[in-house]
Amino acid sequence: MKLLLTGGLGFIGSHTAVQLLEDGHDVIIVDNLSNSDKDVKRRIEEITGRKIKFYQYDMRNERKLAKVFKKEKIEGVIHFAGLKAVGESVQKPLLYYEHNIGITINLLKCMQKYNCKNLIFSSSATVYGAPEKNPVEETWPVAPANPYGRTKLYIEEILKDFFVANTDFNIVILRYFNPVGAHKSGKIGENPRGIPNNLMPYITKVALGELEYLNIFGDDYNTKDGTGVRDYIHVLDLADGHVAALKKFNAKGGVSIYNLGTGKGSSVLEIVKAYNKVCGGKVKYKIAPRRAGDVDEYYTSPKKAERELGFKAKHTLEEMCEDSYRYGLNIKG
Repeated sequence: MKLLLTGGLGFIGSHTAVQLLEDGHDVIIVDNLSNSDKDVKRRIEEITGRKIKFYQYDMRNERKLAKVFKKEKIEGVIHFAGLKAVGESVQKPLLYYEHNIGITINLLKCMQKYNCKNLIFSSSATVYGAPEKNPVEETWPVAPANPYGRTKLYIEEILKDFFVANTDFNIVILRYFNPVGAHKSGKIGENPRGIPNNLMPYITKVALGELEYLNIFGDDYNTKDGTGVRDYIHVLDLADGHVAALKKFNAKGGVSIYNLGTGKGSSVLEIVKAYNKVCGGKVKYKIAPRRAGDVDEYYTSPKKAERELGFKAKHTLEEMCEDSYRYGLNIKG
């Protein structure tokens, strides 16, 4: 298929692009580079030995986005683009609502106009808020606790409403848990600008000596070692999940929702221990007070994705740490 990846030079988009290219698909990327680097395009091409078309457009400009659809004859879209920092969303809620929802509406208009009826949407497990029990299943109530999570939920609802009026569309909603890791080549990975918001890139910077230590927020949770437990999934497995979701593109149309995770929770201390095993014990940490809103543990049930998509995460926690560290060493030079 000829597939458009919005935000395709970002962390998850770039790894998915590699997998799609290696599977024989044609990839077109639209990215405004607000939280990514144009050099990632070159690295994707180095890994795969294939060329990709890239448009540095901001999707808030519907006219420019329409140009891509008109020129490229796109058959399907994987929609990664969007602002994604939880803390920033609390400080700038209107920016998040305007940007994330606005670009999605522009995308749907273009898809409708140019008869592109296949969409995979990059959603998030944040739509569940604080679940009462684990593992989290797709049928559970949704109650996001921050504007970022609410934008994901509102987009899901927009997609469902859109489908009612366009029943020949195929819409797959993928709710990610905690993506980590990097490509085995060390050429692409997670490289956020500034101080990382997520655990793994922060640990990597500590291991590389760029940050002094890791703050672990709370060690008195009701978990196996007192630190928070989350479902971490290797980004390569997540990319495989998108490829598996392509099988939902059919002549009938429909809306499907899947959680993508391992089905197993790992604590912060387990992550640190695994990372120290691969980097030689360079990750120092301090226990800090709990953060407001953090829950004890949070992991998914992967059964629906396995049953309907044939998807199952394969990579171990140690592999996630090893690949993150290799990428960190590579970009540090």
